[in-house]
Amino acid sequence: MTRVNTNLTHSFKALVALCVSAAMLPLTSGSVYAQAGPAQAANPADLATFSDLTTLAENSDLVIRAEIRRQTRVEAERAPGLAPGFARLYIEARTQALLSGSTAVGESLVYLVDVPLNERGKPDKLKDRVMLLFADAVPGQRGSIQLTGKHAQLDYSPALEARIRPILTALVSRDPPPVITGIRDALAVPGTLTGESETQIFLETQDRSPVSLTVLRRPGQRPVWGVSWGEIIDSAARPPARDTLRWYRLACALPGALPSGANLARDPAGRRLAATDYAFVIEQLGPCARAITETP
Repeated sequence: MTRVNTNLTHSFKALVALCVSAAMLPLTSGSVYAQAGPAQAANPADLATFSDLTTLAENSDLVIRAEIRRQTRVEAERAPGLAPGFARLYIEARTQALLSGSTAVGESLVYLVDVPLNERGKPDKLKDRVMLLFADAVPGQRGSIQLTGKHAQLDYSPALEARIRPILTALVSRDPPPVITGIRDALAVPGTLTGESETQIFLETQDRSPVSLTVLRRPGQRPVWGVSWGEIIDSAARPPARDTLRWYRLACALPGALPSGANLARDPAGRRLAATDYAFVIEQLGPCARAITETP
């Protein structure tokens, strides 16, 4: 095993010391590659879905494009929680651009990351590779950052940056959609004509701002649904476009079925209609597909 040079910089020693603390233990999930197996792992940057990128961006104070200048392998005894077949690296990188973040970053960065061992039992050489980093600043350690989750270091490409920039813009917009935390209640009301009905589903949000879903059924027509992002319930509201932050808020947060306790209808027919209309919304939203992140 390659030993760490005893003349490592003070920053390296400080960052490794932080790694041993409980605050740094989650770093072991910050691997560059899929955990399915080092040998056959695919490139996470190629696998990442819209939901993956949004989750990474939302959970990170900083999104940085950086070029790796040096890597040093950390001794196993200084790498708690390291998975078999992986190595922990101390990375020295040069900042190319701060894509998002309110904290200033310097030209030089250091951080720790876990990478799979190759067929020779060694980590691949990462020098000169450009990476997209999702990270937080390490308090009290100037120039040190901590990756925020699994695959928080992705191989950079212009195409990847083009995908992440609209997400970052939406997250810092003046009026971003609120985080959905659950369903408050739902009620289906039949109309005067056979086959006519309206179902309203009121959602719970992290900041308590109102969000509601409406499903309208008319005789001889396909059901239509929409989202009202405010106090006023708009019967003309429409569904969010796929792969937008509003779509993500719903598709990646709503439960797969309407909770029984949230269904306010008392008669069986009304309860079935509310549950059916909710299932219709979930089907129309489509799955919150993930390849490299887990549900928060």
